[in-house]
Amino acid sequence: FSLKQEGMSYLAAAELPAVVVNINRNGPGLGGLGPNQGDYFQCTKGGGHGDYKVIVLAPSRGQEMYDYTMEAFELADQYRTPVIILADGMLGQTMEPIVCKERLTSQLPVKDWVTDGCEGRKKRKIAMYNLTNEAGEAAAASLQEKFCRMRETEQRWENYYADDAEYLLVAYGTAGRVAKSAVQLARRQGIKLGLIRPITLWPFPDKAFARLDGVKGIVTVELNAGQMIEDVKLAVNCSVPVKLHNRLGGMLLSENAILRRFGELFQLEVEV
Repeated sequence: FSLKQEGMSYLAAAELPAVVVNINRNGPGLGGLGPNQGDYFQCTKGGGHGDYKVIVLAPSRGQEMYDYTMEAFELADQYRTPVIILADGMLGQTMEPIVCKERLTSQLPVKDWVTDGCEGRKKRKIAMYNLTNEAGEAAAASLQEKFCRMRETEQRWENYYADDAEYLLVAYGTAGRVAKSAVQLARRQGIKLGLIRPITLWPFPDKAFARLDGVKGIVTVELNAGQMIEDVKLAVNCSVPVKLHNRLGGMLLSENAILRRFGELFQLEVEV
């Protein structure tokens, strides 16, 4: 995946739909094969050159891997864009039952751009190289308009006990799955802890943080050195303290460790 970033940039610029699955390995460099979320920046901020964005979906269990893959193809065709399914080594090797479903059906745009043989019609070209700066600016502006539409309409997330929460965890993928258990432990102790689990990492679900009345603090739970925390801080716009709990090198978090660290960060008594 890292070696193919020029291809990702080209796909986005040429508006070619594609679905790419990235099962994170540890980094930087060759790293290892344990569960890790170190590719967050690479996938959400654009791993290749230029100003471009792609939709990034983050499943947390086998059923979502199945569901989001079907959805990814729909989104790729709808917006003529690459869509990344971003998972980690834990989820990539997990075996669990799923419910098979019918393929999603929707009214997709007519593919009047495909190069499928021009007999009986005019030739079509798929190109993204601009010979003048003026043409380059116009092409880039058109892409930015599409990215704005995607950002406005495709934000997705899951709220878990977040409506009345005094504190929030924010986590995705395998970390989000473990964070749910930490919320359950906290709730049994009368602590109003909730979870926001981003499903789209790009566009990042800023709308999930629109109402933070009564929220005293947020902890992002990540299997990296702290990457998603930057988007959370931007979303809350300094209105709430945002702190980090993480593991590196392919090490997993536990619900007890999350709850213990949450208590330490906000000086609360918790039982683990």
